[in-house]
Amino acid sequence: MRSKFRDQQSVLDDFRLSGSSRVLFPHGRRDSLEAVLLNTSGGLTGGDDFHTEITAGKGSHLTVTTQAAERAYRSIDENAAKVRSSISVAPDARLNWLPQETIIFDGANVDRTLDVGLSKDSCFLMVEPMIFGRTAMGETVHQASIKDKINIRRDGRIQFADRVNLSGDIQSHLDRPAIANGNRAMAALLFAANEAERHVDPLRALLPPNCGVSLIREGLIFARLLAEDGHSLRQILIPALRHLRGAELPRTWML
Repeated sequence: MRSKFRDQQSVLDDFRLSGSSRVLFPHGRRDSLEAVLLNTSGGLTGGDDFHTEITAGKGSHLTVTTQAAERAYRSIDENAAKVRSSISVAPDARLNWLPQETIIFDGANVDRTLDVGLSKDSCFLMVEPMIFGRTAMGETVHQASIKDKINIRRDGRIQFADRVNLSGDIQSHLDRPAIANGNRAMAALLFAANEAERHVDPLRALLPPNCGVSLIREGLIFARLLAEDGHSLRQILIPALRHLRGAELPRTWML
């Protein structure tokens, strides 16, 4: 999927799909293009292989979200569900990567990678929320394998890399004070833009004490968020994302 800037609007430039992947394009702001990803298979399980390529063309403004939370179900063997997302943001373009939560079920096996290539003067906002079991349903994740990798490059040079590798009794890991202190929902939040550092203090003011914000380098800030459950995480995330986006979130995000 690729966007471009034409006649003072961000519009679709190229689009292809296959398998169980679908995309909706809701009507909205004329100065930006919004895409909503769907997985018609109903979730992820062992052996699945999803690959998404997204490009925001020069000067365009693209927001990509999902229709609902993704679900990572029990794998019946050692094969992981693989999710590969490749994003490219051209000069003077902006891309907001705003998928909703991935819910991890007991027995899940997920290997996920997000590779982002930025250009000079491009802007990128990203969130990756993850929930370990639905507390309202009394679910606890005792056995799973989660590998999550994020790579951010600007002009080909690595700017940021994040790795999460959780396996075995997930809940026992989450109970450790140095990991999640008993919380069952977490999110990675990243904003890369010129003068991104001016958002550090306002963002810290919006977040509770169990969340942290760091200026990784000039023009790039990163936050790790923790919450008791998915609902609490959204209550934290929505004001932060609204601030960094400078606009309301897609309707799919509304509580």
